Parts: sequence; structure tokens; C-alpha cells
Amino acid sequence: MSYSSYSTNRKTNGKAANAVLMVSRLLVGIVFLFSGFVKAVDPLGTAYKIEDYLVAFGGFFADMTWIALPASIALFTLEFMLGVCLVFNIMPKSTSWITFVFMLCMTGLTLYVALENPVSDCGCFGDALVLDNWTTFYKNIVLLVLAVIVLILGRRSYATFLPPVEWSVIGVFAVLIVGLATYCLLSLPVIDFRPYKVGVNIKEAMEIPEGAEPDVYETTFVYARNGEEQEFTLENYPKNDSTWVFVRQNTKLIKQGYVPPIHDFSIVTESMEDITYDILDNPGYTVLVIMYDLNKANMRQARKLNNFYEQSQIRGADFYVLTASGNAEIENFRHITGAAYPFCFTDPITLKTVIRANPGIVLLKNGVIVNKWNVRFLKETDYSVTDFGL
Repeated sequence: MSYSSYSTNRKTNGKAANAVLMVSRLLVGIVFLFSGFVKAVDPLGTAYKIEDYLVAFGGFFADMTWIALPASIALFTLEFMLGVCLVFNIMPKSTSWITFVFMLCMTGLTLYVALENPVSDCGCFGDALVLDNWTTFYKNIVLLVLAVIVLILGRRSYATFLPPVEWSVIGVFAVLIVGLATYCLLSLPVIDFRPYKVGVNIKEAMEIPEGAEPDVYETTFVYARNGEEQEFTLENYPKNDSTWVFVRQNTKLIKQGYVPPIHDFSIVTESMEDITYDILDNPGYTVLVIMYDLNKANMRQARKLNNFYEQSQIRGADFYVLTASGNAEIENFRHITGAAYPFCFTDPITLKTVIRANPGIVLLKNGVIVNKWNVRFLKETDYSVTDFGL
């Protein structure tokens, strides 16, 4: 082979390698930007997911739930800034190493999650894009391969900008992402990826379309006789044989059917009366104050609700506080705040999904979500945010 042919092949191979490097870098960078952004828009949602992980791991981790929010902020900031550095080719050598180590750790974690299934989904894209655990693992395998390509081919690459410009770009984007997250944390997410968006009809979102396949379950019954247990089906269980003693019922999901966007919304009064559809069918306005945990609610903000409740009654709006706390916590809350409004019980996960605030306000009319607010921005003497036009 002549020198000119060798030189031409080398240049061709070099261009191909650069193209592969650029595509790999942009793909990983864009995924990181998206992942970091959707987490920053909903920092509490990411914190709730990290709490789920810690509780599922148990032991020492279950006592570390206090780190969930700081860990959420650190995670989406790291992801977003890695995405910025990859897309703009900033500090390529350091960025490629950090990206590789990060993906190596995340791939190992998602393999464990896929095998053990401690949580239903990893939350890697928040509520914007929900993936099952095995799909998440396969996605991370692809990203890890791309990260290896960036690490190997990027060894001799040069940064796009000079160091002062690099640090300026990093600083600007860091301020933007942390500023966005701070606003969403203190107020509400600027983009709501959850099924309880403003404008949603909760009742309609709970319905299963005609012809949709329901879940298929297998139910078995365990009976005992002479100290030995035996499992039966509905067809052969010992219905009229008193020598068998019922022990338990086992229900197993055989096939996942259609799951409506909202499938776990219910409201029960303190006297254990289900008023879910009474509220959803109300043609007037209903104010739902969400406080999933009364012990974690900001009492200074909660005191604003007393005047809010009085003004709601004047305007003819129904008013309920939804919580997952017990009766003892409710009585203690009433003693501290002087609350006179009614409390109802709802599942804590549902309450955290409805609104990212504790306390937060959801305004309904005929089952439709008219608006949502964080009580933090409610003035004690101002009712303008709930001007129903009555």
C-alpha cells in the first residue's frame, strides 16, 4: 500500500470515528438533558421515588429517607449538567469518564431493580415517560455502550470552547436548572406529567372503555385440616366440609388488562362513608385541600386555611381536607391550628400524585380539575386566587 493510500484510509477512518463519537455523545447527552429536565420540573416526585427505593431496600436505608430531596436535587443536576457538557463538548475527557462511571453504576442498580422488583418503575424519566424495570435496564445497557464509545474515541478529542467560556456555560446552565427546580419545589411543577392535570375530568379518567380487556386474576383458597394446609380453587374448595378450616385467600394477577389513567382515587369520611362520587358529581365548586401527612405539613401555611374555609362557605363551595394521617394526628392538628373544616381519608400515594404540595389546593367543578395551587402562595386575607365568579 502506498503512503498516499494509507494516508487516505487513515483520514477516512478518522472521519468515521469522529462521526461515531459525535453521534454517541449527542445521543447520551440528549437523554441526560431530558432526564435531568423532567426531574427538575418535578423535584418532589423524584424525591418520592428515592424514598420508595430506600424503604424497599429496608434496614439502614429505611432510616435514610431524609436524604431523598437532597439526593433528588443532586441527581437531576448531575444528569442535566452532564447532558450540557456532552452536547456542547465541554471538558470532554472529564465528562466522558464521569458519564461512564455514572452509567456503570446506574446499569448495575437497574439490573438489581429488574431482578428483585423493589419498585414498579425506576423513575428515570419521572412521570414524563414511565418504563418498566427490564426496559429501563436494556435502555441503560445501550447508554453504557455509547458511554464506552465516547470514553474510548474521545481520548484525543478537544473541547469546543476555551476554559473560561466552558465555565461560563456550565455556570449559566447550572443556575437555570437549579432555579427551575427551586421554583417548582416552592410552587408547583411548571409542566404536569401526572394524570391529575388542570382540565382533567377525574370521573371520566377513571372509566374503563367499552371492550377493553380487564385484569385477569387467579384466586385460590387455602384450607387446613389436621395441621396440614391445602390449596383449592373456586371449583373444588370444601364448601360443605366442616373438617376443613379456612386459612387465607390468595389472589394472583395472571394478565394485566387496561388500566385507566386514574384508578386509585377515593375519598372516605372520618365516619368511613365513601363520598368519592358525591364530590365528583357535584355541579358546583369543591375545594380539596391535600395534606398527605399532617405531621409534615407547614403549620404556618396550614393556619391560612381557616379563613380560606370560611370564604369557601360564603361562596357556596364544598370544602374537604384529604389526608392519609390517622385520627390522632387529625385531632392534634385541630388542636394546633383551630381547624373547623372536615377531614377525609385518601391513599397517601394518590395524594402525592394529585398535587406536589403539602398542603396544596385542588379546585373541582363537576369532577373537572379547574385549578391547583400551593398554599405557600395563598395570602391569609386574600381570596382572589379562588374567585369562583359566583
